[in-house]
This record gives sequence, structure tokens and C-alpha cells, in this order.
Amino acid sequence: MESLWKLTYLLEPASLALIATAISVAYASASRALDYGKEMERNLDFSEASITLDHSQALMIPLASSCSLLLMFYLFSSVSHLVTAFTTVASVMALFFCLSPYTTYLKTRFNLMDPFVSRCCSKSFTRLQGLLMVFCITTVLAWLVSGHWLLNNILGISICIAFVSHVRLPNIKICALLLVCLFVYDIFWVFFSERFFGANVMVSVATQKASNPVHTVANKLSLPGLQLITKKLELPVKLVFPRNLLGGIVPGSSPGDYMMLGLGDMAIPGMLLALVLFFDNRKHKDANVPSDVSPSKRRNYVWYAVTGYGVGLVAALAAGILSQSPQPALLYLVPSTLGPVMYLSWLRNELWELWEGSGPILNEKARLLEV
Repeated sequence: MESLWKLTYLLEPASLALIATAISVAYASASRALDYGKEMERNLDFSEASITLDHSQALMIPLASSCSLLLMFYLFSSVSHLVTAFTTVASVMALFFCLSPYTTYLKTRFNLMDPFVSRCCSKSFTRLQGLLMVFCITTVLAWLVSGHWLLNNILGISICIAFVSHVRLPNIKICALLLVCLFVYDIFWVFFSERFFGANVMVSVATQKASNPVHTVANKLSLPGLQLITKKLELPVKLVFPRNLLGGIVPGSSPGDYMMLGLGDMAIPGMLLALVLFFDNRKHKDANVPSDVSPSKRRNYVWYAVTGYGVGLVAALAAGILSQSPQPALLYLVPSTLGPVMYLSWLRNELWELWEGSGPILNEKARLLEV
């Protein structure tokens, strides 16, 4: 009974914020991927088209992730400045990608003039895009100086959305292969890595902070305001919410405690959501379903996947609370998202269609140009 009482911690503001944010980000990633695909198809602009994974790439992702995990575990202090610099550039690009549609909307909505400025990387660069780039750089610099958890989350969400939009799954067969491999990967590095490496590799890497290169440079140059620059940074590779969010401190925790969720635990299910969202969109387009039909009546696969994601996420957090130990989130998220989609598609006699996939792949430039 006492153990069940601990589950009330799920109602803490930090827990609710983490759950709501993760579900929203997973769906937003899939939605942005669909819009980005339509945009590329409409503009016939394949220079930034997405990468669609095949069997070998799906198998390589867990292996490459394992190598990166070990590298960060053993050499993080040596490469932390390099990792931070790479993350900074990636964050600027991801934030720019996520905010670009809003500048386009504002330009269209208010009929704004957006004069051409220059060309960058074979693409036109307008004044609004330049202002947006300045805003993105300023946001990332603010994160480098302050290290605030909210800015960290904003950049992490941007990276997640950009990743799901550019790296896609062609069918449920490749999706199942990738998810099962990452399912094993997550379980091994959380539960069994300590037996081989003397420490929980996944937890060690997830909780360590990077040295802030801005603070290092400012310290060597004896610049004023050094005390305002954080020495260590939480890299935007995870969502973090303080346990004392809105004053709701969990008993036994300190104000410095955080709840965390890795970006992979949103991005990988987000790739599945993107796949079924593409499938739903194509099925409704082929069937000429009216746009005024409510989403609930369309029986879209994506809503079952989103619901499963929420259930799996709550189960992962509950297991962590009850066991008082870190949990591999994909242990719960893979069955709760992949299972309902495959079962429902089997009931509807659409499993084979989802299994093999159909329709053109956006990143096959030659094939699309031929079409």
C-alpha cells in the first residue's frame, strides 16, 4: 500500500509537465515531419530532403549509439568542449528549422515585404530569415551563458523535431527492426552495463554536465561578469524539469534535483508517429475523406500511437518511482506504441500495406525528379 501511495508523485507538477511536454513534442515532431515533406514535394526542393533509413542503417544506429555512449563515458572530460561546440551549432540550425514556418505564416498573414538579401549554401536568404537567425543565435548564446533548464528544454525540443523531420522510416518493417534493436540497447545500457564497465554507463552519461567553453574563455581573458556565466552546462539532449517546479518538492529530494527524459525517448517514438501520420494522410487522400470530418471519426493510427506513448511514458515513470532506480524508457514505450499500431493494422487488414510501405520517398532525388 505504501508503494502505491508513492505513485501520487506522478501528480507532482514536474511529473505532469514532463509527461505533457514529451507527448506534445512527440506528436509535434511527427506533424512537422509531415508538413516538411509536403513542403519539399510542393516546392520540388530536394536539396534538404530527408534521409529514409534502410535495414543496414537501422541496425547501425544502436551500434553507433553504443560507441558514442562509451566514448562519452570514458572521454567526456576531454571532448566536452568539442561536444558543446557541435551541440551549439546543431541547436541554432534546429531552432531555425522549427521557427521558419512561423515567419512564413507571418509574412503571408500580414503581407510583409521580405526582400532578398543574399544567397547562402545555394539557397536564397531573406531579411526575415536573417532576423530569425539572429534570434536563434541569441537564444543559444543565452543558454550558453545562463545554462537555464528552460532554454535547455527549448533547444532539446528543437533538435528532436528537426531530427524526426529529416530522418524517416519507410515502413513498419524497418520501424519494428529499429525499435526492437533500440529496445535491447536501452535495457542493456541501463540494467546490465554496470556488470561490464563498473558503473551504469547510461545514467553516468545522462547526468554528467559539460564544461562551458564560454566560461573557460572568459576566465582566461579575465572578462567582467564572469560570475554570471555558468561553469557547467546540461546539454540539450534531454528534457529536464526541477523537482521543485511550482513549489512541489517531492519528500526526500533537494531543490537541485531534476526529472529527466532523454531526447531519444521522444525522437524514436516520434519517428513511428511520423510514419503512421504519413500513412493516415495518404489513406485519407486516396479515399477522398472530406477535410471537415473530425479526427476522432477518421480512426487515425496516429492517435492510437500517441495514446500508447502516453501510457508507456506513465508506466516508465511509475516503474522508476516504485523501484527507486533509473528505468529504460524504451522498455515501456516500444510495446505501448508499436503494439497497438501493428494490432490495429492487422484487424483492419492493412498490416501488409504498412509493413512494406508505399508511395514515393522524398529523399530519392533522382526518382522524384523523374516523376
